[in-house]
Amino acid sequence: MITMTRRINHVGVAVKDLEETVKFLEEILDLKPVKEVEMPKMKAAFIPVGDGEIELIEPTDPELPIAKFIVEKGEGLHHISIQVKEIEKVLEELKKKGVKLIDEKPRIGLHGVNIAFLNPESTKGILIELCEGNP
Repeated sequence: MITMTRRINHVGVAVKDLEETVKFLEEILDLKPVKEVEMPKMKAAFIPVGDGEIELIEPTDPELPIAKFIVEKGEGLHHISIQVKEIEKVLEELKKKGVKLIDEKPRIGLHGVNIAFLNPESTKGILIELCEGNP
């Protein structure tokens, strides 16, 4: 059996307005982003909290799954990212255990490291992202 969990890497939060949410967190909780990223279909800000981060994500393309998430469920917790070693081996092990995978193979995420999502149908409704490496 693979020892999978190292730590929570980040908590992903879907937001409608990244600038407004960053401003709120700065003013109310004195939490400041260390990095902001703008990509063709989304914007993100990374706010360190303890050993992990809050990852704020604003979709700029209404066809993205996270944009549809906001329409259906509103802003809020989108996913939990768990840092693992040897992500491909972890995915193989989970698949053998019957866990449905959104990503059969790892891909590069916003942090520039390998990620893969597990299907919430297999994880009690929680969208879990596996993250290999430390951003």
